[in-house]
Amino acid sequence: MEPPVSEPRILNRELSWLDFDRRVLELAEEPGLPLLERVRFLAITSGNLDEFFQVRVAGLHAQRESPVAMSSPDGRTPEQQLADVRARALELVRAVGEVFTKQLAPALAEQGIRIVSWSALDAADREALTREFEARILPVLTPLAVDPAHPFPYVSNLSFNLAVLVRDPGSAVVRFARLKVPALLGRFLALPGDRFLPVEQVIGAHLEALFPGMEIVSWSPFRVTRDADLDVEDEEAAEDLLVAIESELQRRRRRSDAVRLEVDRSISQRALDLLLEELELGPDDVYVHDAPLDLGGLVEIYQRVQRPDLRDEPWAPQPAPRLARPEGARAEAARRGDFFSLLRERDVLVHHPYDAFETSVQEFLAQAADDPHVLAIKHTIYRTSGPANPIGRHLMRAAQAGKEVVTLVELKARFDEETNIEWARALEQAGVHVVYGLVGLKTHAKVVLVVRQEPDGIRRYCHVGTGNYHPDTARVYEDLGVFSADPQLGADLGDLFNHLTGCGRQQPYRRILVAPEHLRPALLELIRAEMAEPDGRIVLKLNSLSDPALIEALYEASQAGVEIDLVVRGICCLRPGVPGLSERIRVRSILGRFLEHSRIWRFGSERRGLRYFIGSADLMPRNLDRRVEVVVPIDDTRLAARLEQILSLLLADDDLAWTLASDGRWSRVEGARRLRAQQALQERARARTASPE
Repeated sequence: MEPPVSEPRILNRELSWLDFDRRVLELAEEPGLPLLERVRFLAITSGNLDEFFQVRVAGLHAQRESPVAMSSPDGRTPEQQLADVRARALELVRAVGEVFTKQLAPALAEQGIRIVSWSALDAADREALTREFEARILPVLTPLAVDPAHPFPYVSNLSFNLAVLVRDPGSAVVRFARLKVPALLGRFLALPGDRFLPVEQVIGAHLEALFPGMEIVSWSPFRVTRDADLDVEDEEAAEDLLVAIESELQRRRRRSDAVRLEVDRSISQRALDLLLEELELGPDDVYVHDAPLDLGGLVEIYQRVQRPDLRDEPWAPQPAPRLARPEGARAEAARRGDFFSLLRERDVLVHHPYDAFETSVQEFLAQAADDPHVLAIKHTIYRTSGPANPIGRHLMRAAQAGKEVVTLVELKARFDEETNIEWARALEQAGVHVVYGLVGLKTHAKVVLVVRQEPDGIRRYCHVGTGNYHPDTARVYEDLGVFSADPQLGADLGDLFNHLTGCGRQQPYRRILVAPEHLRPALLELIRAEMAEPDGRIVLKLNSLSDPALIEALYEASQAGVEIDLVVRGICCLRPGVPGLSERIRVRSILGRFLEHSRIWRFGSERRGLRYFIGSADLMPRNLDRRVEVVVPIDDTRLAARLEQILSLLLADDDLAWTLASDGRWSRVEGARRLRAQQALQERARARTASPE
């Protein structure tokens, strides 16, 4: 039996993304969470919506304009998807506004944290803000009028602006002006006593300083969202990919198409009509807000208010070297922090942010940079932090010490292109060999290879992870990594780096699974192997699942009797629980304090044995076909036991878990609220530190 015609086999990717945003918004509504954490989740929801329009809606606009007819795997045309997305996004915008105005703002006020309006301020507050306006705000504002001598200005992506209508008392002519509010001013101005004023209100109260002698007819905030896609049309023809991407970034800043206009309900029809005309947008591209625009700015309040009673309890990631379970000589190595001695004895699995990134990944690279016996370090960077990033500093120090250091910097990591260009140049200046990967593919793999001269010969030390080498996100993203001195794994990573830096064809690997050549067929073979067994079982933890061929393979496995559990944080296009199609497939999503980001695959049964894998790849066409990804098997029984513990907790979570029904709707798990997987993992990390085995 297949789904009715009205219910396609595959759920729509765009609507699934918005479903994820709705689940995040539910965390902002969750009374069991600390109040400021709920504020943070509302800010995250707002930011997620911004990204959705910049990437996905912009892509649908491009498809609609394409001369080639396109449809989604679920059979929708771009026009149909844009209509469906608008309906869902309008509901989400309304819900975000209501959560803010009816739940969070009143709850904050009850705690003495108030978001105030200019009209509610007393004379002393207004005088203080006027002084701040004159000293700090007015000097950075530039009103841009629109008339025959002043063309409509370019409105940059996600900038915060005021649409101002002014009248000349002498001629009664009404004119439009755009006033950009620079990001450096922040979203809110802090007042004594944990009070916060939206920045546009102090500007609106002083517009006469910007338009002297004019009558202020009206003013209203607005934001424009633009296409954020980076399109380097012919990478093969580009003589220097870094320069080509820099040029495209400049073009994107000044010429990318608008895809969304956000306005306050107070905006005048005259101002709205002018904005739509100049931005070349239609009525369906307008989103009217009753709450303040850009609630992503609430993160400022989250950061400024010092109320530990309204936050999660502080979490300090646990020191990672003790995960090696030192005994005897290994205990002395652990006390010295000698990663190489530890890894010669056994592999080590780290689980961030429960295990500290600083004392594991960072320390591994620091020791490699300083160890006189290390000959070479090879490393991939997809996303990382800014100038203070210790990872880059270790690589530069190693190169300056005469080591062979090779870093593959992915210049096309969306929204991090400029940071990565800066790092590429800084690394090159320090003597690091910097490459940009393979033409036409993004390198998303998370791998480090350290080559060391030892008394018995050359030995390779490896790290393969699921997350970025980013010290900041490692504190809030849940990710896994394995350290190993396994010779076969080291040989594989050596071959992989040679492929990425050289010009040979990719050859079969001994242990790792690598996209785009080998990962898809290997995964299909693993699924087929379970179909051949009477006790077939698959458990997959993913960020996203949208690849039609993989979804169909999982449907076939379900029909063959394989029991399948999927833990999917974000997009899931598989329709579970349909009789005759997917009744043996269950899908759940776990959200919480930490962003679930690791990928874990488990195949097999207790009778036949279990096989575990971790890696960088989600099951999306881009990961399997257009990116370099690395997935590694975890054969060590101790490490496999930790992965099993993680999966078991996620499947048992009855607190911050959602399940996907066959009709495509997500619902919160109804349970006793006894087990929150992330809290349980924090407790187990503390226990491991207190009593290492």
